[in-house]
Parts: sequence; C-alpha cells; structure tokens
Amino acid sequence: MKIAVFGTSNVGDTIGSKLFKVGHPVMMGSRTSDNKNAKAFVSKHKGNATAGTFAEAAAFGEIIFNCTAGVGSLNALQMAGEENLNGKIIVDIANPLDFSNGMPPTLAICNTNSLGEEIQKAFPQTKVVKALNTMWCGLMVNPAMINGGDHSTFVSGNDAAAKEEVKTILKSFGWLDTNIIDLGNITKARGLEMYLPLWLSTFGATNNGAFNIKIVS
Repeated sequence: MKIAVFGTSNVGDTIGSKLFKVGHPVMMGSRTSDNKNAKAFVSKHKGNATAGTFAEAAAFGEIIFNCTAGVGSLNALQMAGEENLNGKIIVDIANPLDFSNGMPPTLAICNTNSLGEEIQKAFPQTKVVKALNTMWCGLMVNPAMINGGDHSTFVSGNDAAAKEEVKTILKSFGWLDTNIIDLGNITKARGLEMYLPLWLSTFGATNNGAFNIKIVS
C-alpha cells in the first residue's frame, strides 16, 4: 500500500522508515520539493522511498500519516489539496503543542475540541484516525522495547473500517491486538491529546522518553 508521510522531523522519519521496513512504498511530503531532511530520508532508503511536496505526497498515498507539528497540521493539509485527500485515511499522530511561551508547551486546542476533530471538520470527505500520539516515536514503531511490548495504544475516529485498517498497520509495527484500544469516534481525540501534559511532566521528571501506560482492569 502506498503511504504518504507528512513531516520531515524525527517523528516523520521514524514512521516512514518503519513503514518502508514492513513493505510499503513511502513518499515523504514537505512544504518544498527540495527539503533537506526529505532528501536524506530518500537517500537512506534507496528503492521505494521518495519525496515531494505535500500535494505530491497526498496524490501518491493511499493513506496519509500526519507527522507534522500540530499547530501547522491544518496548513500542511490545506497545501496538500482537498482533491488529493478526499476518500483517504489520515492517520493523525500530531499534537497541538504551543511553544510560543517556551517550555513546557501548552495545548493550542483542548477540552471541548481537538486537532483530530479540526482536521476531520476541515476535510469532511477524509477518514481521520487519531493514533500513536501518546508516546515517544521510538515506541510507536517498536513496542517490544519496553515490558515485552505489553502496554497500551489507542485509536479514535468516525469510520470503523478506517480504524481497522490503521490497526492492521499498528500490528505490523509489533502492537498486540489486545493492546490496541478503540476509544470511539473522533471526539475521543480530545483525551488522547490532553494526555500530553502528563507525558511531558513524566518525561521531565525521568529524563526518559521510553515509557508508556498500560490499561489494567
């Protein structure tokens, strides 16, 4: 399956590299066609990896992974063009972190709304699935790194079939089906995004990003 990865930061590189490793042709999208990080990604993964603008990547991908900075995600998707996104799954990994007042960041959207919902409203013919935003990117693609892989990840979105498609990708990353928790529709992205202040506080206290939560009942 052809997949577009929006964003050239460490998160985009980590997700794109894992998708490439498990067999998907990947195009990394950015604001310009000559982004140096995107070029490095292509060089690292000779063969199926390519790079282009957001619009070119969106046209290429059957699924889009949004790994952009959350406060810029809507702009990046607008640059991609609605016609290139319609009917497709957008896996939204981003968090709306506002660094305008320094560290730690606050949430630009919270409580009664979420970035996931804003994306779904802006692009109503897409199928937005919030996923993987509650952890460090190294764990996203390698859950076995801690506790033998026995910890929790979440999905939310309005389209049941789209969530199942995303679950299949997560399982190819090494996530156990029993540890992928479907929270419900896209409004549940609010809680997933509001977890980030706790994550940041924990990271600050431990100076270690390789941690996650496990739902025990």
